[in-house]
Amino acid sequence: MNTELQTKLDLGPFATLLRRVGAIAGEQALPTYAVGGFVRDLLLGRPITEVDFVTVGAGSGERMAVAVGAALGARSVDVYPKFGTAAVSLPDNTQAAALLEFVAARRESYRSDSRKPDVEAATLEEDLARRDFTINAMAIRVDPADFGRLLDPFDGMGDLDRKLLRTPKEPERTFEDDPLRMIRAVRFATQLGFGIDQAAIRAMHFRSGRLSILSQERITDELQKIMRCDVPSIGFKLLHATGMLDNFFPELSALQGVETVGRQAHKDNFFHTLQVLDNLVELTADRPTEDTLWLRWAALLHDIAKPRCKRYHPGAGWTFHGHEDRGSRLIPKLFRRLKLPLDERMLYVQKLVKLHHRPVALVDESVTDSAVRRLLFDAGDDVEDLMLLVRADITSKNERRVRRYLRAFDLVEAKMVEVEERDRLRNFQPPVDGIEIMETLGLEPGKAVGRIKEVIREAILDGRIENTHDAAVAYMMEVKDGIIDDS
Repeated sequence: MNTELQTKLDLGPFATLLRRVGAIAGEQALPTYAVGGFVRDLLLGRPITEVDFVTVGAGSGERMAVAVGAALGARSVDVYPKFGTAAVSLPDNTQAAALLEFVAARRESYRSDSRKPDVEAATLEEDLARRDFTINAMAIRVDPADFGRLLDPFDGMGDLDRKLLRTPKEPERTFEDDPLRMIRAVRFATQLGFGIDQAAIRAMHFRSGRLSILSQERITDELQKIMRCDVPSIGFKLLHATGMLDNFFPELSALQGVETVGRQAHKDNFFHTLQVLDNLVELTADRPTEDTLWLRWAALLHDIAKPRCKRYHPGAGWTFHGHEDRGSRLIPKLFRRLKLPLDERMLYVQKLVKLHHRPVALVDESVTDSAVRRLLFDAGDDVEDLMLLVRADITSKNERRVRRYLRAFDLVEAKMVEVEERDRLRNFQPPVDGIEIMETLGLEPGKAVGRIKEVIREAILDGRIENTHDAAVAYMMEVKDGIIDDS
């Protein structure tokens, strides 16, 4: 097996760091190599924040980490003897990378019911052979005598040029050993814009059921990385095409397909959803990805209940009435199962799913200010994100229709601005709170107080009174007796 190329790599800003590690490796008599994702991203010119190293010899990764940490003045050195790994955290702005990770070269064997391997010491070649893809199975020598030499036993550089994901070993064995690699293949394909080798695709089909041994947290971590990509639809199409999506996200798979009655067919809601997701990414390209992650989830889930609400009505065709409300009620269950956060981020997604059809109703020129007020009240500070989702939801291939919808939404947003400036309903707070109601009317805490607040709010939203303290107090005095008597 030819493991070395007759060229040395330009290591750019990492050269100094790797030379220092190589010198320490020489002092410790521990063969050490930069490997994996670092080599891949260096060759692709992608951003790098950490460097992975493989050392040869049992326990050698931990020893190297301690020695490197002491020599480079590390902020911390974390050793994990159970896993044979160690991490060195370097001071900010002192090195080309903030984190160095060390692991001793190892060989792995797996049981059929677990992705946790039995591990034993191995050569560098054996360590590279166990890796997921050839583009991650390259190493760079850092010893002073042959610094910068590339070791590439499986033609990873060739696959980088071909933009191809291929496994070092037989793909079925690779995925049988660790089924997470199948989802990682999808993630890398989405991140890098690479294709997947056809033998690997066939193996992913065949081994998709093996995903059942994975924890949901590991799967969702990969999903989140796919969601952060520039064209996330690539990943979800691959997950669906290989049968993997059915294993952990059947509600999304259920959107796929077109049913026809007579000559009337509905659109394929799976591919529509993915187009909405890509549209949204494009519309928010000027915002940091982390700021739009949960808006992307809202796009992915906005039509999630359509299969449950699908009805055919002779003469009227296909309808999905109530899918937005039913979809919003599904969100907590989905987030819980997918191990997504059950906090304000879930509530945000739930709100946008529930409201995503409301702006469409406001397109009618005869719509009242009251309807606009209620949407502003319900959406609060998320109204701009809601309107982005609504615009992304336009997936017609008819350019005239798209322009017509976009112009209509421009008018809706203009009306929102007008009503908001006049009525100040963003994050509405009642002009009269419960304490003032009790003090003014001599009431104890109870249903009557809540009912008075509700009646005042409805009068403001309906436009019957202004959103001011004086108008609210006057209205309270007008309606109080009937409410108190009823309570």
